[in-house]
Amino acid sequence: MSDSDPKDVRNWSGPIKDLAEDERQKLVDSMNAPAQPRIAVSEALRNNWVEIWYQPKIDLKRKCLAGAEALARIRHPQFGILLPHSFLRDISEDAVAELAQHALLATLRDWTMFEEAGFNLHLSINLPVGVLLKLPIPRLVAEYRPKSTRWPGLILEVTEDQIVRDIPLAKEIATQLRVSGLTIAIDDFGAGYSCFSSLRDLPFAELKVDRSFILGCSTDATNGAICQTAIDLAHRFGSAAVAEGVENAADLQALIVMGCDFGQGVLIAPPMPKERFLDLLRQRMNKRRPVTSKDAIKPVQRPAGRVVA
Repeated sequence: MSDSDPKDVRNWSGPIKDLAEDERQKLVDSMNAPAQPRIAVSEALRNNWVEIWYQPKIDLKRKCLAGAEALARIRHPQFGILLPHSFLRDISEDAVAELAQHALLATLRDWTMFEEAGFNLHLSINLPVGVLLKLPIPRLVAEYRPKSTRWPGLILEVTEDQIVRDIPLAKEIATQLRVSGLTIAIDDFGAGYSCFSSLRDLPFAELKVDRSFILGCSTDATNGAICQTAIDLAHRFGSAAVAEGVENAADLQALIVMGCDFGQGVLIAPPMPKERFLDLLRQRMNKRRPVTSKDAIKPVQRPAGRVVA
């Protein structure tokens, strides 16, 4: 899946280069839409309005697609595509759990769809810590996980501020989930300003640097230093560093120089419906050569989150 010139992000950044410019702009505009009507999650689920979209994640070292993050959207019959801030504000714990279970099961089903098309992707979803306690995640995964032996597992992204509230509990949860093929990623790292040492004993597979530090990391000395520290910390802990919210080529190049492992953001590709994502993967593969069993995308090997002594 890599391309010839790694210096030009548009040559290797994944499916986004195959989007028509107007279509790409529509997808980006949908992320920056003005205030949207508030819709109850329970109503959306009841009416099958909830969709799982995917945002590609790129391996910055191998210059290839590494996987994708699953994101919830509501396709309302009157208001069109609604972003999370229109249905997650003031949401009840029960509704959060209901949405999380829907997203978890949908992502597991979608992985099978991607594999049947010849793409073995490492997928991730966002889940609050409260949901990990409320839902029987291991049982659900055991029952609904893909039957294929090639399934690489699933990454559960939990925000830093939630994890640091109770590190021993987070460690216990992460250890239990690993048995089911699930690993933890610390999302929005840096936004919570936690003490680095508090994460020392927590097994996590990825450290996702908050977008507020990614933006301008190529020109802002403070942001650059924070990104470098986070990347080094992730590697010290035997985990992967992920830059989220990459918006310009200069920042992306700086992150590559810093040794960042993975990147995602609108520069690479905005979130998109799963059918569109799959179409783009197929188009990209067909442009290179006929698809055979050898062409299937192999999952990128990630650290298991083991703490390095």
